[in-house]
Amino acid sequence: MASDRGLFVTFEGGEGAGKSTQIRRLAASLERAGETVVVTREPGGSPGAEAVRHVLLSGAAEPFGTRMEAILFAAARNDHVEEVIRPALERGDIVLCDRFADSSRVYQGVTGNLPSAFIELLQHVAINGVNPDCTLILDIPAEVGLARARKRGSDLAAAPDRFEKEKLETHEKRREGFLDIAAREPDRCHVIDALDAENVIAAQIERIVLSQIAARA
Repeated sequence: MASDRGLFVTFEGGEGAGKSTQIRRLAASLERAGETVVVTREPGGSPGAEAVRHVLLSGAAEPFGTRMEAILFAAARNDHVEEVIRPALERGDIVLCDRFADSSRVYQGVTGNLPSAFIELLQHVAINGVNPDCTLILDIPAEVGLARARKRGSDLAAAPDRFEKEKLETHEKRREGFLDIAAREPDRCHVIDALDAENVIAAQIERIVLSQIAARA
């Protein structure tokens, strides 16, 4: 990896896996070590993509079908890449992103029943050559993750989003989809047991990312 390019780390996994918590912890640790960190998310992360996020998570696009949702995700991702992620990497920053293209492969591909060739073509256009250097997959049984997500929503007085409302078997199938990606791309993907204590998970993630930073140098 070229030393003048930043590091792109994505976090993936089912609902309630703790991605947001671990991203915050990692960002704080890296900043204390003197790194410049950009924390972002999908869908969203840039003004254009955030507008699309509302349409997607509210369920407003659902009546138009999974294919339309996949296209909207790709459009949001392209704006996010070009406006936020690529410039940050070119500056040499570390980008931590909550979800990226693997989520489309799982949510619209595996459980949305869209052909993988269609999903991959969309991703090819959307990411325009910007691939994650490292992907951390927080793995959790779907039943446990959904319980966490719903408790979080009730604590915040927020209604479940478009995807949190789906059936348990759909969420479990997504879990299997993420694990399948990890098995096919072991050099990029690292599976983290999200049932471990928060501190244990954070330490494991930090070790993985620090090794990536060392390799970058």
